[in-house]
Amino acid sequence: MAGSDDRKDEAALRTIGEVSAALGIGPHVLRYWEQRFPALAPMKRAGGRRLYRAEDVALIQRIDRLVNQEGFTLKGARIALEREAGVSAPRSAAPEPTASASSIQAGELLPRLRAIRAKLAAAIAA
Repeated sequence: MAGSDDRKDEAALRTIGEVSAALGIGPHVLRYWEQRFPALAPMKRAGGRRLYRAEDVALIQRIDRLVNQEGFTLKGARIALEREAGVSAPRSAAPEPTASASSIQAGELLPRLRAIRAKLAAAIAA
């Protein structure tokens, strides 16, 4: 682990306490992230003791950067990681347009958007 002074080999397995201390992320957060990120699946020994591989630690660092530095939500971070891995995220069905939205003619849309922009600008200026 980069920046770790635990004197273990980079490829050595680490406990949740070691990973938590080295990265400054609480063990409860790591366990929660395991539920939210399917790719984060440390090995578990008898009794449920977690052992993190080097690739698990790298994934945790990536999740931490996305969520705590780049401002992603957990869902957004999961989608970003899935896209990086080439896994397509399940798509939810797009909502059907409402009657009022479908009844707006193309010529009416631009003036309405300009009016909304003007109202927003006025509200910000006030």
